[in-house]
Amino acid sequence: MGRTMRRAARALAAALALAVAAAPAARAEEADVAKRLEALEQAVRDQRYAFDEVLKKIDDVLWFERVADVAVIDKVYLTGPPNPRAEETYGIANARHPFKFWCYVFVPRDLGARKAPLLVLPHGGVHADFTTYHTHIVRELVEQGYVVLAPEYRGSTGYGRAYEQAIDYGGLEVDDCVAARDWAVENLPQVDGARCGILGWSHGGLIALMAVFRHPEKFRACYAGVPVSDLVARMGYSTPGYRELFSAQHHLGKTANQAVDEYRRRSPAWNVEKLRTPLLVHTTTNDRDVHVSEVQHLIAQLKAAGKTFEHRVYEDFPAAHSLNRIDTKEARASRREVWAFLARHLK
Repeated sequence: MGRTMRRAARALAAALALAVAAAPAARAEEADVAKRLEALEQAVRDQRYAFDEVLKKIDDVLWFERVADVAVIDKVYLTGPPNPRAEETYGIANARHPFKFWCYVFVPRDLGARKAPLLVLPHGGVHADFTTYHTHIVRELVEQGYVVLAPEYRGSTGYGRAYEQAIDYGGLEVDDCVAARDWAVENLPQVDGARCGILGWSHGGLIALMAVFRHPEKFRACYAGVPVSDLVARMGYSTPGYRELFSAQHHLGKTANQAVDEYRRRSPAWNVEKLRTPLLVHTTTNDRDVHVSEVQHLIAQLKAAGKTFEHRVYEDFPAAHSLNRIDTKEARASRREVWAFLARHLK
């Protein structure tokens, strides 16, 4: 019995010795597999970026097909503030390197020698882009004599990973849109720099609001449709995936409960005291993207601050979050209210 136990002990010791000897190789193989898997996942993600770039090029062609009869179309390359998270290259600090972004320009074909008011139209979506979804909106505005500017601010899709991950929600993206406005005033002879407005829906509505809050001297009118208004509240009722998007390292980098003040700094409802610009706000009670409570908070804060502005809370608007952006009888009627508001202040 004793010899049997000793033989078993020796066998076990030998097996352990072999396992210990093999452990580094196993760990190295495991690390190699993990590294290859990470590279494969990154390649799949890069394919998505490449696909987005193809879609963007297709949609750019569609703009000329759908709007060129009423507008002279251009797409210009502009600069905004540096991306503080960009990787330094050749020892050149980020502070010396501006962020470069694209911007659509639509000038009325029948403008002639007249000066026209300018409208800046930032698109919505956390990561999205300016597409022909906006065709009828651009057509209607151009036909009314506006020069329309649509910035593809940092964070937009269709231009690669670095462009998309430069997002600065409620921060430098707003500066990009203001920089586009300044470029147009300085470089487009058709633009009357004294008559500039801004309008947007959803995330674009947040950008429009933050632009006039920070630069009231540059805008004479603002329309915000179903605008993201309170990021703190939004993080509370949104899905875990949406919250993870905002707390990603290339995004805000922290959750709302880790950085309440930062989320407030980027939220219109917490900046209403800065309003100096004529404002119209629309929302609807059946919005399942930007809940009506967010916009109601914005409205309540504006009233509490004693601000003069216009607003309408629709009761279950047929298009919900799309509101007046679609091409229905109700949407067109709502847009006419927006166009009348803009005309009062810009024409």
